[in-house]
Amino acid sequence: MSRTAAILLAAGSGKRMQGTVADKVLATLGGRPVFSHCAGAFMASAVADLYVIVYRDRRQMLALAACAPTPSLLVRGGRRRQDSVREALAALPGDIAYVFIHDCARPLVRPEQLVALHKIVRDENAVVLAHRVTDTIKMHRDAGRAQSGANLRTLDRSRLWAMETPQVFERGLIDRAYARVEARRRTITDDAAAVEQLGLPVALLENPHPNPKLTTPADVAYLEYLLAGLAGRAP
Repeated sequence: MSRTAAILLAAGSGKRMQGTVADKVLATLGGRPVFSHCAGAFMASAVADLYVIVYRDRRQMLALAACAPTPSLLVRGGRRRQDSVREALAALPGDIAYVFIHDCARPLVRPEQLVALHKIVRDENAVVLAHRVTDTIKMHRDAGRAQSGANLRTLDRSRLWAMETPQVFERGLIDRAYARVEARRRTITDDAAAVEQLGLPVALLENPHPNPKLTTPADVAYLEYLLAGLAGRAP
């Protein structure tokens, strides 16, 4: 039987946290490490038969191993996010048919969303959790000088979506996609972009719930607020 793996990315440097925490995926949120919230959601959903935990260094590896779901492989990450994903994909056994890829800096993913993504990927081969863009977005032609005078172009926000994780793929597809990225020496910021390089479609699952990424110190208070709301609605 084919199996499903979940790649849990935890090797990011967290530089934008400005030293407020030693490691953002191990920082305490709602009384538990950020990583533990992600792992707990996956375990509750039962979508994965195997976990690949991508770590940064030995010290972090030992801390992650203490709260990792089972069965797990621990794989050292690379310099960039895409390098870490490539290392994780290379570690997968041959019977893996579908792959979840999740940034562990997003601790509010819900088990029911994981179940829905798992169902969709079997028909679509590639699906991403995402939300609609509600702000007015303008394109500035001078990317390096935000304060310089330039003609702005307003993008049609009815067609804009903000990508989240997990992103889920048929295993052969994501392998081919990352091989193309590496061969062409492209830099990508999410896994769906790798599939785009093949010219193939990616389905979207709209997320009606906040699923923010822990990126800056200001995000901690917001995530705590959201977690408190979830705890208040729990039976």
